[in-house]
Amino acid sequence: MNTAARVPPSLDALYRAHREGVLRLSRLLLADADEAADAVHDVFLRVARAFDAAPPDDWNAWITRVTVNVCRDRRRSGWWRWWRRHGVELDPNETPGPGATPEQEAVRREEHGRVWAVLRRLPARQREVFVLRHLEGFTTNDVAALLGIASGSVKRHLFRAVHALRRALGEPS
Repeated sequence: MNTAARVPPSLDALYRAHREGVLRLSRLLLADADEAADAVHDVFLRVARAFDAAPPDDWNAWITRVTVNVCRDRRRSGWWRWWRRHGVELDPNETPGPGATPEQEAVRREEHGRVWAVLRRLPARQREVFVLRHLEGFTTNDVAALLGIASGSVKRHLFRAVHALRRALGEPS
C-alpha cells in the first residue's frame, strides 16, 4: 500500500471522510442518537491519538473496528444499562418517503418499528455482524477480520439475526 493511502492528508480530512459512516454505524449498534453522537467523539479522539503515534495501514477498517469497540464499551458500562432502561430510544419514525400515502406511511412505520425492536433485542454480536454485513456492506471475511472471529461464526450469527428479523416481519424463514 502506498504512503498516500496509509496516511491521510490531515485529521480534518479523515474526520470529514468518515464522520457520517461512524455516526451511522454507532446509531445502528447503540440504537440511540445521543449515545451515537458521543461515540463519534470517542472514536475520533482515538483517531487523533493514532494519527501521530502509529497510523494503521487501512484507516477504513481501523476506524470501523474502533467504532465497534467504542459501542461495545458503552453497552458494557453500568451507565449504559441504566440509560437503556430510562433513556430515549432511537426514533424509528423517520421522515416519510416521497409520494407515500398515509396508509403506506403507517405500514412503513409499523414495519420500521418492528425491525428496530428486533435489532435492539438481538445479542450484541449478532447485531454487530448484521449491521456490518448487510447495512455497511462489508464482506463476510471483512466482518470476521474486523471482529476478530472466524468467518463461520460470522455466518452463524448472520443466519440467526436474519432469521429473527424475518420472524418479526412475518416472512417465511
